[in-house]
Amino acid sequence: MHPALVKTVVCHATEAVGKVEDMTAVSDDRLRGPELAPAPVEAVIFDLGNVLITWDPHPAIARAVGQEQATRFLADEEFDFMAWNHQQDAGRSWDGGEDAAVAAHPHWAPAIRAYRANFGESLVGAIEDSVQILRELHAAGIPLYGLTNWSTELFPVALDRFDFLDLFEDIIVSGHEGVAKPDPEIFEILQERIGHRLDACIFVDDSPANIKAAGEAGLNAILFTDTGHLREDLVVHGVQLSPA
Repeated sequence: MHPALVKTVVCHATEAVGKVEDMTAVSDDRLRGPELAPAPVEAVIFDLGNVLITWDPHPAIARAVGQEQATRFLADEEFDFMAWNHQQDAGRSWDGGEDAAVAAHPHWAPAIRAYRANFGESLVGAIEDSVQILRELHAAGIPLYGLTNWSTELFPVALDRFDFLDLFEDIIVSGHEGVAKPDPEIFEILQERIGHRLDACIFVDDSPANIKAAGEAGLNAILFTDTGHLREDLVVHGVQLSPA
């Protein structure tokens, strides 16, 4: 083939490839259009314990029985502190919970009664990076709600101590409702209280079981591991953050 003809063929082929690439780019742009953009977020719902507030029962119990006994008590699978505490979160009174536990495990009586008596020490402090995200969301005008497993008798301790809780339009407290996460009923209560479609809301929690239940209820659920990932996950869901 004549060199000039080869050059012409190559040029035409290059132009054709360029046109295909241009069409692909246009097609990609169309695929990234508004129809596939994240839906507007109507509200963000936060768990509180170990998302916004560091919670650890050990210091409260150790205050009365010492570090070693507190560690042994919390590690006792037969007693199962977390399951016992969950019953108070779900509405059982602390008097009833303590009396039942002491009757079944009398050797742990001092540790059992120590937790409520020193509850404030279990609230180690605010998770400041998470609180900063909360403030940024509030500054952006996004409605904020809390959904927490917390006993009705002990929740006022948190309200008195952490002023950022005032940023929430409403906080659904399991102890008030008589049902706790991950029970599906509490997500029904949540929807009634906040007045938003759950599939238009984001929910942040540190419990995989709660995240699973929230997703099944229709929420866009984010498992909290640290604030860096939370910030990234919120952006992926279409929430643009800026310093409050």
